[in-house]
Amino acid sequence: MAGKYFDELQVGDVIKHSRGRTLTEMDNVLFSALTMNTQPLHINEDFAQKETEFGQRIVNGIFTLGLVVGISVPELTEGTIVANLSYENVRHPHPLFHGDTLYVESEVIEKRPSRSKPDRGIVRFRHIGRNQAGVIVIEVERTALMLKK
Repeated sequence: MAGKYFDELQVGDVIKHSRGRTLTEMDNVLFSALTMNTQPLHINEDFAQKETEFGQRIVNGIFTLGLVVGISVPELTEGTIVANLSYENVRHPHPLFHGDTLYVESEVIEKRPSRSKPDRGIVRFRHIGRNQAGVIVIEVERTALMLKK
């Protein structure tokens, strides 16, 4: 498997994920439509230009969250995760705009063996997403149940 097993992860490990993803207007509008999110900040350019401090639409933050986790999968959890247990401390310090590219790094901030499943362990990650200029656009901590090797 491409993902890392519980045994291969150490507290303090930092993985700079090799894939970046440029966000498009279609991504943002489609995600907002699929999730029935009618927030004009995401889907109404006229509103965003005239009524917001950003002067343009911003990318839906829940889409950004999902994308940060998705970008981490191939090099971190592909085939080695049992389940995501929680997402905590989600912060969006700066918006993403259409045309921005998202890059992600993940840090192992805590781990312990499972108390009930000896073939598994619990790992807490901090994912940081940056735009093409290196500005942090999202930070999130995620706890996952991982397979042992």
